[in-house]
Amino acid sequence: MASDWSPDSWTNFEAKHLPAYEDAAALARAESELGACPPLVFAGESDALKGELARVQAGKAFLLQGGDCAESFAEFAPENIRDTFRVILQMAVVLTFAGSLPVVKVGRMAGQFAKPRSSETETQGDVTLPSYFGDNVNGIEFTPESRRNDPQRMVRAYYQASSTLNLLRAYAGGGYANLRQVHDWTLDFMGRSPWSEKFLSMADRITEALDFMAACGIDPGELPQLQGTNFYTSHEALLLPYEQAMTRRDPGNGQWYDSSAHMVWIGDRTRFEGSAHVEFMRGIRNPIGVKCGPSLDPDVLLKLLDTLNPARESGRIVLITRFGHDKVEAHLPKLIRAVQREGHPVVWSSDPMHGNVVKSDSGYKTRPFDRIKAELAAVFAVHRAEGSYAGGVHLEMTGQNVTECVGGAVAITDAELSSRYHTHCDPRLNAAQALELAFAIAEMLQPEAARAAAAA
Repeated sequence: MASDWSPDSWTNFEAKHLPAYEDAAALARAESELGACPPLVFAGESDALKGELARVQAGKAFLLQGGDCAESFAEFAPENIRDTFRVILQMAVVLTFAGSLPVVKVGRMAGQFAKPRSSETETQGDVTLPSYFGDNVNGIEFTPESRRNDPQRMVRAYYQASSTLNLLRAYAGGGYANLRQVHDWTLDFMGRSPWSEKFLSMADRITEALDFMAACGIDPGELPQLQGTNFYTSHEALLLPYEQAMTRRDPGNGQWYDSSAHMVWIGDRTRFEGSAHVEFMRGIRNPIGVKCGPSLDPDVLLKLLDTLNPARESGRIVLITRFGHDKVEAHLPKLIRAVQREGHPVVWSSDPMHGNVVKSDSGYKTRPFDRIKAELAAVFAVHRAEGSYAGGVHLEMTGQNVTECVGGAVAITDAELSSRYHTHCDPRLNAAQALELAFAIAEMLQPEAARAAAAA
């Protein structure tokens, strides 16, 4: 870590997409309260994730990162956390079984509240109020009381994240993730999806394999790998006062870690040169994601990598590309070639969601499933052509039975969007669409798995 860095050194740099707080004393009180709270995650856990990401980088594993577009206070419920977690488990089983690679599971959960905004204000009619920045900043209702940027919301978000993380840990290690429970992970409303039938067939084969192991005298109950799973959390480190307050120096190695999540990322709008967000990220030892959109120049990316990972540590950086289904071939190859030329160790992951937002005829923001799938197919094709490894996927998804993205085997139409459109921000894949996409990714992964097996 650079000697000129401190958790608050970002305040000397240009900060974009941060809310303006009217009451500086209230902000200081909230920061002080958060600074006295226990960490949400520990340094050793973030280091463990970094080790697993190093395996992804080497082509020996695959990164599955998914969860809510923006968590909210209103939808905070144990069943919502459980349902998203078990969809991620389903997807991981599909990718592991059909793709023949271990899967590193990272949720966009337990901290994904804040959202960047193009304007600090929003106008409806003749009324102008602060924009909605996420539930840890203000409320979504268009009233002066709701839209006031309230620093105490950061404290409430911390406690909700803590509760979410506790439940995720219980599910991951308390038996729910046991492969013997694989049949129980299918959500009831997915019955209309043909992909749920395909998953159940796969689950039958897994159960048969476990029964065979038991018959041979190998007790699956004694194998920890089958009893639970490692599950990590992540979010965009957008609200820097919160991230700074949650940053702790580890007494074991003396390094600084952002204890709000195992992994945090820089958004496409905040990764510019001289950015306060980049300055904050360069000093923490967590794994870091960087969103890479069409505007990113290869030389700028290389400078960014030199800043964030000067020691070129494996598993430290995840580059999350987000172009749009028709822009991948124009932008991704030159980024790959620049990174390969300079020898930077990175995990390449694809976010096929953010570049494929359209406005439907009914007026709703949506994401056509076919475009999401097309972007992933293009990303895998480009990496194969460039001799690099498409090592991950980054999805906005939920275990709820929402109708926010059109298409997929469940064939959500424009007319159906309004029936269960619940997102606080951008449209999400529902469970059936996420599972269908997992099978598609597994097919794309099979050539990569064969190549990894040959190299081993």
